[in-house]
Amino acid sequence: MNANGETKRGFGAIAPHIVRLFYGLGFTVFGLNGFLDFIPRPDTPMPAPAMALFTGLMGSGYMMPLIAGTQLVSGVLLLINRFVPLALAFLAPMIVNIVAFHVFAAPEGTIIALFFAAMEVYLAWCYRRVYYPMLAAVVRPG
Repeated sequence: MNANGETKRGFGAIAPHIVRLFYGLGFTVFGLNGFLDFIPRPDTPMPAPAMALFTGLMGSGYMMPLIAGTQLVSGVLLLINRFVPLALAFLAPMIVNIVAFHVFAAPEGTIIALFFAAMEVYLAWCYRRVYYPMLAAVVRPG
């Protein structure tokens, strides 16, 4: 069903599922890599701003496992189609930082970062009805 209550047919009906699976797979793989380190590192050295950021994140002792864990859990939730809006909400600030990192510190990955950002925005749009209550200006608890 779309936002107007009409049932979608054809590619429009399966596109969100395909994007969700691809997005979830990406974050599951990158989250696992944060713990298992199976993706080879590039041969070229990191630019100085990127190195400074990673040095700080690694030096904190908890940020890199927290980032990898959030990516892994969110990716798996997307893959199994459970708590999808919550997983997207967890990944949204991460995507903002990934894009900013590549734009300002490591430009060679900007295209891929923007592709992942586009998937996030597309999926958030697909699930927009779930987010409407969060956008209320005034709410009462309970």
